[in-house]
Amino acid sequence: MTMHTSPIKLITSNGVELPRRIHIIGIGGIGLSALARLLVHRGHVISGTEDNPSHETLDGLRAEGVPISEDLEPSHLPQAECYLYSDAWLTKHIAVLEEARRRGALTLSYFEALGRVAQEYQVIAVAGAHGKTTTTAMMIDVAEAGGLDPSAIVGSLRAKTGSNFRAGGGVYFIVEADEYRRHFLNFTPHILIITNIDADHLDYYKDLADIQSAFRELVQKIPSDGFVVCDPDNAAVKPVLEGAHCTIIDYEKYFDPQLPLKVLSLHRINAAAVLAAAQVLGISQATARQALADFTGTWRRFEYKGTTKSGAIVYDDYGHHPTEVKTTLESVRQQFQGKHLIVAFHPHLYSRTKILMKEFSEAFGAADDVILAPIFAAREAPDPSVTSEILAQRIREHGTPAQAMSSLELIAGYLENTAGPDDIVLTMGAGDIYKVAETLVSR
Repeated sequence: MTMHTSPIKLITSNGVELPRRIHIIGIGGIGLSALARLLVHRGHVISGTEDNPSHETLDGLRAEGVPISEDLEPSHLPQAECYLYSDAWLTKHIAVLEEARRRGALTLSYFEALGRVAQEYQVIAVAGAHGKTTTTAMMIDVAEAGGLDPSAIVGSLRAKTGSNFRAGGGVYFIVEADEYRRHFLNFTPHILIITNIDADHLDYYKDLADIQSAFRELVQKIPSDGFVVCDPDNAAVKPVLEGAHCTIIDYEKYFDPQLPLKVLSLHRINAAAVLAAAQVLGISQATARQALADFTGTWRRFEYKGTTKSGAIVYDDYGHHPTEVKTTLESVRQQFQGKHLIVAFHPHLYSRTKILMKEFSEAFGAADDVILAPIFAAREAPDPSVTSEILAQRIREHGTPAQAMSSLELIAGYLENTAGPDDIVLTMGAGDIYKVAETLVSR
């Protein structure tokens, strides 16, 4: 494929420009903060509202002069021509969104807005139940090495740059495409990487078949000169490819069990998908393999945090689905043989924990000790019928020592007093459990 660049343009959708002055509600979110920086880069005047002023993502925005308010009074919402919002605010601060809508201004969700941005690029979208973030970050590194100068948004902070956003001048836009609420249907990818498909987000989808229907619809949007990079023989993936108009590429053919990586060896399968996409993009395999060998990961994806004062090694990982937990722990066990593996896990969502209770109870078999934080509610109301204490009991029934603690502070104190030089401490989950890892290292 021919590599070329194009000038930055105003964002359009069907010929209609997005307004210049945009206020972002929940601007500290990992996705919206990146979109905000992209909009600044493209000449929009951006401001934001955030309820968590300590978000790691806010420093970059403040450095670019973006004003950020912590005022959650709906009537104090700044005036703007357009409002963008995070899904999380649909439940925790709905009154702020209602005020934006009452004013009659264009109001879009993160993915609706991102879909408009993407229309001016050739989109390389990374979708799947697990491994999206690592695969997206790998794809960015390889595209950079191949001279494509992509724009990109990833759902974490790249270790290479400390950023979740890349401002490029080329025609490609690399984006992590989330299946939740069918958000990824806002994109029309030129290249779609499907890492895998699994039963997740069952607070929205009815079952795996419902999830597959969303992926199938996305595949149907890809033009005839486009590509799907996936494992076409996988039982969960195969049905979504039926009727595809584009070229299907099997990433398994690019898998190299000896590919040197600085990250966990389980990510060789993600690297295989990126190598396949690189071939489509005309990037030499030698260039792509070197970029992957140099890849150092992303924030909260088996991120090395340091050691405790007693010598325990501390890592942090975002994994919050049973498949992710099981796969990561088995890989850690393989790479750190002889170490005592302690996992501090933050269950994410009452609905996910309840629906996947059996799967979670079986996911921690590679751990030596499991400590559970209270369930992280995120966008949900509390459900007293499911608790971390119940999950701990189920884990114990499968032979792994497990206990629930009532706060992150108690977990940090417990680990500080018990973890030693023979231990690997791994904090896991989509909530605030990473703060335990940071506390242990800082002390």
